[in-house]
Amino acid sequence: MPRLADRLTEFAARVAELEAERELTLRLAQTDSLTGLVNRGAFTSGLCERLEAARESGAQVALFIIDLDHFKNLNDTLGHHAGDQLLAELGERLRAEARPGDLVARLGGDEFALITNDTDISVRAARLISLLTLPHTIYGRPVTPSGSVGVALYPRDAQDAGDLQRFADMALYRAKTLGGRRCSVFDADLRNESLRRRTLEAELRRAIPAGEIEPWFQPIIDSMTGRMVGVEVLARWRHPDQGLLSPAAFVPMAEELGLIKAIDEAIFEAACARAAPWVADNLIEVVSCNVSPRDLLDPAFSRKLIQRLGQTALPATALTVEITETFLLQDMALARRHIERLASRGVNVALDDFGTGYSNLRALMHLPIQTVKLDRSLIDDVGRDPRVSKLVASMLHAARSLGVRIIAEGVEHEAQALFLRSAGCDRMQGYFFARPMPADEMEAILREANGVMPKRAAVG
Repeated sequence: MPRLADRLTEFAARVAELEAERELTLRLAQTDSLTGLVNRGAFTSGLCERLEAARESGAQVALFIIDLDHFKNLNDTLGHHAGDQLLAELGERLRAEARPGDLVARLGGDEFALITNDTDISVRAARLISLLTLPHTIYGRPVTPSGSVGVALYPRDAQDAGDLQRFADMALYRAKTLGGRRCSVFDADLRNESLRRRTLEAELRRAIPAGEIEPWFQPIIDSMTGRMVGVEVLARWRHPDQGLLSPAAFVPMAEELGLIKAIDEAIFEAACARAAPWVADNLIEVVSCNVSPRDLLDPAFSRKLIQRLGQTALPATALTVEITETFLLQDMALARRHIERLASRGVNVALDDFGTGYSNLRALMHLPIQTVKLDRSLIDDVGRDPRVSKLVASMLHAARSLGVRIIAEGVEHEAQALFLRSAGCDRMQGYFFARPMPADEMEAILREANGVMPKRAAVG
């Protein structure tokens, strides 16, 4: 029988083998496979550990968030494999530049991070940007990348890892908006912006159930008769302190926070309630509502919309749902299911931003889309630039040949309206005719235009 000493030796060897395997598995789980740097999960843990150590020692921790400029262009021109080669090269450069005690990570995509106790921020940032702009050869072609850097400091800017990373991201975003290839350090201006945003986030969450997000309406005009035949529904936030806020002030935030669906549903219900009597009284024919691409990605979206519509007094044939080409490009199969289901119930579907992408005509040929909306970017120069006028006229001809109705949005001048009318555009909307307005004002204008007296509230 084996001696006890031999068994213990074998057991110890097996334990060492298992421990080595565990360490390897752990290391692989914490490593970005492309660059060999630590990944996002290990970065987050490392940042928390370094902040804890800094609390005890009183040291400063600097967080640099590094992002390539125009990286998508490289992927589009040379392919994703070329992009991967560049990312691997930049990872090696950042690793070689790191100092003892630094932690370099790839957070994902073309975004990297550096955690350091270096106190000379400007010199370090300049060094990083210089490294990012060194030329590199891919497939025999010279490539000169560039990058932007955002920096936040502990304890000056933030007391925890979450805020420190958020503030560094804000600084990076500012560097990007200023043109890139530069460093931006979190400061008082960004702090004020952060506080303003956090306050607005909290207020937005409260505003939706409070009914502060309300539908406004912009008339849609028949080009031949000049009659108002429909309205487009647009969201406005009647903020108790800041007054009326346009969608640009809160929709992007709502999409980030996952609140856009709640806003769309609230606006839809309120708009249907206000506009249904206008349709019943033959003041308008159609109510047009925009839908967020994120909402459309829900496989049950069209069923839910039909169900909500059934709870209102608005006929399905009076509703137009506007979808953007972005959604078609994301998931054509899902788009087909939604559009066909809506069309089967009598709901009209309009393709918004027509003329800005590549799949519009294909969608019109293969999907039951009844309306297209010419994007305002095409309308700006019609009637003034002969080339643009010819392009728009040809697009109108193509759409008419497919049997769809054409609405031009963003009409702001008489010359635009006259050209579009002569070119065969069916309907128009824009500031030349009317700006978006609240429901009461819209109803008064509709009833006056149609010679209908305003309805009085019942007296109890």
